[in-house]
Amino acid sequence: MTSSPEDSCEATGKTVQQYIDETPVWSDGTKTAATPLTPMQWRIWWLAAAGKFFEGLVVFMTGVALPLLAQEFGLGPTSHGIVGAASLFGILIGATALGGLSDYFGRKPIFILEMAIFTAFLVAVSFSPNFPVLVFCLFGLGVALGCDYPTAHLVISECMPSSARGKFVLGAFGFQAVGALAGAGIGFLILYENPTVGAWRWMYATAIIPAVIVTLARLTITESAHWLFARGKYDEAERETLRLLSRVPPYPQRVALDVDEELAEMAQAERPGGYRELFSEKNRRATILTSVPWFLQDLSTYGIGIFTPTILAAAVGQQKSHATSVSDIVLNDMLAAKGAAVIDMLLIVGIVAAALLADRFGRIKLQIFGFIGCAVGLFLASLSVSFADPTRLYLTFAGFMVFSFMTNLGPNAQTYLIAGEVFPTKVRGKGAGFAASFAKLGAVLTAFLFPILLADIGVRWLLYILVVASLIGAVVTWATRIETAGVNLEEIGK
Repeated sequence: MTSSPEDSCEATGKTVQQYIDETPVWSDGTKTAATPLTPMQWRIWWLAAAGKFFEGLVVFMTGVALPLLAQEFGLGPTSHGIVGAASLFGILIGATALGGLSDYFGRKPIFILEMAIFTAFLVAVSFSPNFPVLVFCLFGLGVALGCDYPTAHLVISECMPSSARGKFVLGAFGFQAVGALAGAGIGFLILYENPTVGAWRWMYATAIIPAVIVTLARLTITESAHWLFARGKYDEAERETLRLLSRVPPYPQRVALDVDEELAEMAQAERPGGYRELFSEKNRRATILTSVPWFLQDLSTYGIGIFTPTILAAAVGQQKSHATSVSDIVLNDMLAAKGAAVIDMLLIVGIVAAALLADRFGRIKLQIFGFIGCAVGLFLASLSVSFADPTRLYLTFAGFMVFSFMTNLGPNAQTYLIAGEVFPTKVRGKGAGFAASFAKLGAVLTAFLFPILLADIGVRWLLYILVVASLIGAVVTWATRIETAGVNLEEIGK
């Protein structure tokens, strides 16, 4: 196309979101079919997606590494739980302690800081000399990943068109599932090439160089114009909006934001809202909607995700039931990693479906439907206890595969998406961070208690508990529902 886009209504001024949502009008009068993303918008999206990839890689690869860690450090069931819970507890702390800082210091500085922290602790994990140091380093990784929960969401949602925001946020979030699959695959390949107990160190080390590259690349993105505008930095907001929307041919050629002078003075004098504001009458419903269902789904998602290799190790036919040597441990771990990889494929299919359907059918419907589907999958897996092989194996895989698909179609994806959309700009980071922290409380409890409960009450009753949790999640979602599909972020909280 040789014609150039023409600016419209530049003199009257528009909001940040109106500029982002605007479809370029060409000089010959034609419009593009949809608002095309600029190179900067794509860069921001890829760098945010990388953070979710690292989360899936590290957290779920821990499940593959656990048998090797147990052998090297002599871990019992309680220590198993501590290893599984360490990074999740770090996520809990990081989402609140660091994620909320993006409301004070901006999205970009925290977006860079979190990846730098992640890289440093990734190196430290790979060289951990003993169990306490390993746990501390896994906790540090979790702090960085926890900060990424709200921040990655915000840098995407605040730069994307309203009509496609859900698709791009969930598309990036889907890289958590890609990371989970990669974690299982990398674990298997490293064990194949290096069948020793110390192979777990190489599993974590594979992510160091990519993490360094992502950290440096995040230095090049724009600051959120929404955040700048909310803080009364209007000149900077205009410059960053223009930089965000830079394309060839240029459109818009100028940015003139609509500024109300009275509101401008209030914005400059007003401090970002504190955590107490999340529980005000205005935001309480949003806080419950984002926190409680996410907590309930994390009970299942992280418990099943981290310990899938452990559970499958008892169901995969070729494995040795009593490992008597390092080679037996490695063989069992490789077989379980294979099974985990097959199940993790359904996570990717589920998140793709979520990304395609979230803006069309809405977040609430998918979350409720997904919770019910998770309950069905977990119940199906629980039935396997009553059967012998091969029926037991088939039911276990079928149940976990249904669960994996439904959790990423519904609650695992939608809780993340909703948490970054239902709060006003000035407390959006804190709201999303609090929800992620509250959710990870469930993940920590599950990761710590899962191996203990597996030994005490068995697989069936543990899965029954998770079935009930999923059904409660569906009920709470319906009771506190706030639909945000296609809603302009600037209209939220007014």
